[in-house]
Amino acid sequence: MCGIAGLFIKDPTLEPELGTLLAQMTSTLCGRGPDSAGFAIYNRGTGDSAKLTISGPSPAFDIGAVGNALAAAMGNGATSTVRYSHAIVTIGAKDAVHAEEWLAANHPDVTVMSGGRSLEIYKEVGYPDDVARSFGIAGMSGSHGISHTRMATESAVTTNGAHPFSTGPDQCLVHNGSLSNHASLRRELRREGIRIRTENDTEVAAAYLTKQMRDGQSLGEALKSGLDDLDGFFTFVVGTERGFGVLRDPIACKPAVMAETDRYVGFASEYKSLTCLPDIAKAKVWEPKPATVYFWEHA
Repeated sequence: MCGIAGLFIKDPTLEPELGTLLAQMTSTLCGRGPDSAGFAIYNRGTGDSAKLTISGPSPAFDIGAVGNALAAAMGNGATSTVRYSHAIVTIGAKDAVHAEEWLAANHPDVTVMSGGRSLEIYKEVGYPDDVARSFGIAGMSGSHGISHTRMATESAVTTNGAHPFSTGPDQCLVHNGSLSNHASLRRELRREGIRIRTENDTEVAAAYLTKQMRDGQSLGEALKSGLDDLDGFFTFVVGTERGFGVLRDPIACKPAVMAETDRYVGFASEYKSLTCLPDIAKAKVWEPKPATVYFWEHA
């Protein structure tokens, strides 16, 4: 069943409230996905720095030690900060590939949840409210964010199997639905050099968009291409460094509702998740149309 929430901030004065609002929106969706949860938080990147969000094989794993070792190996003022079971390692933008190579060689049991200038992904097995509290989501600020509560149907309940999935710098995707051609697409994408770590169909959708954008398409164009190439039923919410997109399949059997004001755009699987947003009574509220790309972007 699963639940999705997303918030795109238009008014910068609302950015300090992003985490609080997103956590509240997600809390109403616990019943739709009680086995695991994840949050993608975008904040404004600075200078020539990049970030890797990394996670170990379990919350008991000493991810802080790995983060500190990675920062030391990269040098040049690299730093590491721990949030519950994840570490955020800030490095020079040119060191991102080298950092992932160092992790693969020295700590193959550590997963890179996300990379890029502005994206941080936090996800864990557990009740969504507990996951949000463990990571301190309510205390985070940012320009836009996406969350997911999972009820697993096609793959194992694991941290790596939770959404969001990121397969490219500052890109992520959450999904409610099921893809029927993910196995064949996974093989094709891997042959194209796109890294896919799990057997989850949602990671294939994320990788598909990464490949399309790598080949020169905009996110909107990639989403439109997905209507032809992705078989199954789906509601996608997608994030990039500057943007926030929504797409439903042509049948649109999965619930979705949106709200927009001069200050924000909100998305949720159920309207009750939007009721915590400021001035929701004055917002434009609508159900996104089938097979229609919706996209907002910061300047």
